[in-house]
Amino acid sequence: MHAWPASEVPALPGQGRDLRIHDTATGGSITLDPGPVARIYVCGITPYDATHIGHAATYNAFDLVQRVWLDTKRQVHYVQNVTDVDDPLLERAERDGVDWAALAEQETELFREDMTTLRMLPPRQYIGAVEAIPGIVPLVERLRDLGAAYELEGDTYFSVEADPHFGQVSHLDAAAMRLLSAERGGDPDRPGKKNPLDPMLWSAAREGEPSWDGGSLGRGRPGWHIECVAIALDHLGMGFDVQGGGSDLVFPHHEMGASHAQVLTGEFPMAKAYVHAGMVALHGEKMSKSKGNLVFVSRLRRDGVDPAAIRLALLAHHYRADWEWTDQVLQDAVTRLGHWRAAVSRPDGPSAEALVDEIREALANDLDAPAALAAVDRWTVTQEQQGGTDAGAPGIVSRAVDALLGVAL
Repeated sequence: MHAWPASEVPALPGQGRDLRIHDTATGGSITLDPGPVARIYVCGITPYDATHIGHAATYNAFDLVQRVWLDTKRQVHYVQNVTDVDDPLLERAERDGVDWAALAEQETELFREDMTTLRMLPPRQYIGAVEAIPGIVPLVERLRDLGAAYELEGDTYFSVEADPHFGQVSHLDAAAMRLLSAERGGDPDRPGKKNPLDPMLWSAAREGEPSWDGGSLGRGRPGWHIECVAIALDHLGMGFDVQGGGSDLVFPHHEMGASHAQVLTGEFPMAKAYVHAGMVALHGEKMSKSKGNLVFVSRLRRDGVDPAAIRLALLAHHYRADWEWTDQVLQDAVTRLGHWRAAVSRPDGPSAEALVDEIREALANDLDAPAALAAVDRWTVTQEQQGGTDAGAPGIVSRAVDALLGVAL
């Protein structure tokens, strides 16, 4: 599967700072110190509908992580998956009377278009769950051979008790885990499971559903969590720098994935930091496909909204915050974009050196994009009210906003 084209990241004078970021697993801020190549895995979409603002906010957060790392002169090895076979996708395809694979490709292509227009830097590897199946099957078989997996009526489950570190990503109690498991794709009430929380590794073939050769597992398809584990281990290895996604993935997805990987390798932890973006609401409820309360990026684009304004609307909220999309949020972003573009179009202005430093410091401090935007606002106001004599300043500001915030002025 191919990703989307990369927008050019302008070079800036000087060098950025190492990233301090909130780690869900420890509950505190840690300073990441990757080697020459920083490694990040971000969980991708299940392509049964178009990209909404909640998705865009999540991928914007991890785009900033990449930009901070690139500004420290590191390379970035970014991997993202597509869950291109899953129950919601199959259900939507059956409802609409369309081929599930065609639906997945159609929505994945729309996602690529949205990411391109929003100037999100693409992953080095963009891997579909279907194409990863040949690598998933041996991992499930290995978990079974290690005694960490068991069969139930043809399906194969992971035993959470096989991982002594289980629970150290989310730190939830058993009752909360069971509730979230039921809400987020698990089957805690299925009779015969050793532990209600045990997740599916391999689902045996069912009539009317796609299935693949599972070797000794029989025909079927993979469970949700093992897909990401197989892709991450194959392309990044154990102990990569950041495991990212929305906060709704903390449990069960990232908790279970960590346990799968830790049992498979005997190493801990799977990732040095677990980083999660907040949820975006509309009309008082979290934006979600199941509720249908969505603002689609593609619809905004068709309505003539400048993608740079959409990106500024996302950047106006701290990535870990839960917030609500409103018409005013978008209008504020459009207004801000107009002020910024007017400021950098002037022939000179105040020195930009301090501003670039402020943007770098804000982003290094747990991706504080609102603080970075406020710094640019202050430079813009000074430009409007006092002017300046530095002929190179507007160009430097324009390049910094592009390189560090992904906004083209």
